[in-house]
Parts: sequence; structure tokens; C-alpha cells
Amino acid sequence: MSLLKFVISKSFLKQLAYAFVLVIVLIFLLAKSLDHSTNHDQKIQVPDLSKLSVTEAVSILKELDLRLEVIDSSNYNPDFPPSSIIEQTPEYGEFVKEKRRIYLKINRTTYKDLNMPDILQKTRRNAEVTLKAVGFRVGENPVYIEDIAKDVVRGIFYKDKEIRVGDKLPKNSLVELKLGDGNGKAK
Repeated sequence: MSLLKFVISKSFLKQLAYAFVLVIVLIFLLAKSLDHSTNHDQKIQVPDLSKLSVTEAVSILKELDLRLEVIDSSNYNPDFPPSSIIEQTPEYGEFVKEKRRIYLKINRTTYKDLNMPDILQKTRRNAEVTLKAVGFRVGENPVYIEDIAKDVVRGIFYKDKEIRVGDKLPKNSLVELKLGDGNGKAK
């Protein structure tokens, strides 16, 4: 029997039709089982967790059959309560499936501590720029002392206490400068 006769024979065409129908049925069943196993039609709206504590967020997410994971707590935002949620991923209003992990960033209780940079013997302008770049605020009322150099930093104060270079202060602290008045005499 030649190959051409075999290919056009009734039994071969019948087997080919059976195979084709079987493949179509398998594809259909696979698609349906994937829809079922991946919860294709299910969607849960992510709640707004901002300004909530982690324990409050756990109970809300548990009710919705969602999980949480805290990924960061390195920032401090004074607009949010300490140890509350300041950011979440996925964001509020997005739709997810059950058991989805919600990633949270937590507000620190205070600003992180920064080292006081060496601004002694520098001009007021340079010192203010350096302090602001690091993360400190500079007061508007510097203390002037008798010194030959005008507006040169001779000291740093935080809450009326003198601060040395390298001391740690919370970020965003308000510091005052002790400056020379330019009326002193050379030593």
C-alpha cells in the first residue's frame, strides 16, 4: 500500500478526525480547569490602609482573605501617626485575587538620627546650605558673638545646648548658629 493511498484511506481520516476532536476537547477542558484553579472571575478590591496600625490592617486583610508583608519602616512622615501605614502596594482601589500579598511601608516613630556635619569656621551661607542638604532646619535668629570674622560659624545650638561636630540629632531638627559679628579684634 502506498503512502498516498494510506493518507486518503477511510481508517486514517477517521483516526485523524478522532485525534482532532480529542485535542479540541483537551484544550477546552484545560482552559476551564485553569479558569477554576486561578479564580479567573474573582476580584477583591484592596482597602485603604493608610494611617492604620499594623494590627488593624491584619484584621481587615484577614477578613478579605489577603495577606500582608511589612517591607520598610525607614521614613518618617509627620502627617501620619507613628507606626502607622504610610504606603501600600498594590494601592487602594486596585483589584486582586484571594491570598494576594499586600506590601506595606510603616511610618517610623521619629526621624532618623543624623550626624552633625563640620560647619565650624565656614560662612553662614555655606553652613545653612550644608545643614539643609543633610536634613536639618536652620533657625532665623543666630546668636552673634564678638569675633573678627563676620557671619562665620563659631558654634551650633540645639534646644539651647551646644552641639559638637559628629553629634547625632533627629532629622529635621531646628538648629541655631553662633556667628561672629565682625567687630572683634584679631588675636
